Amino acid sequence: MTTYPMKRVTIVTEALAREAIRRLLAEAGAHGYTIFPVEGAGAQGERPADIAEFGNIQVEVIARPAVAEELLGRLHREFFPKYAMIAYESEVRVLRGDKF
Repeated sequence: MTTYPMKRVTIVTEALAREAIRRLLAEAGAHGYTIFPVEGAGAQGERPADIAEFGNIQVEVIARPAVAEELLGRLHREFFPKYAMIAYESEVRVLRGDKF
């Protein structure tokens, strides 16, 4: 069985950023993503998920390293000043490398 090294970029942000994040992912060359509602607490206080428009979302993206680097750089420059957001990258290995 052959696996391929990729990066997983995880973004947790306010739901207001959903469409802007989707545009960024397309522009950066991400081939797919998963978005789901989340709730929690942090530096910005507690964010319940009871009102979807004011809650948080989590975005998971598996991408090639160059795409992940561009995503993180643009998030830092363009999104962090505007939205409550965290983003991080982790190493993953996938079975179908051609999907990414």
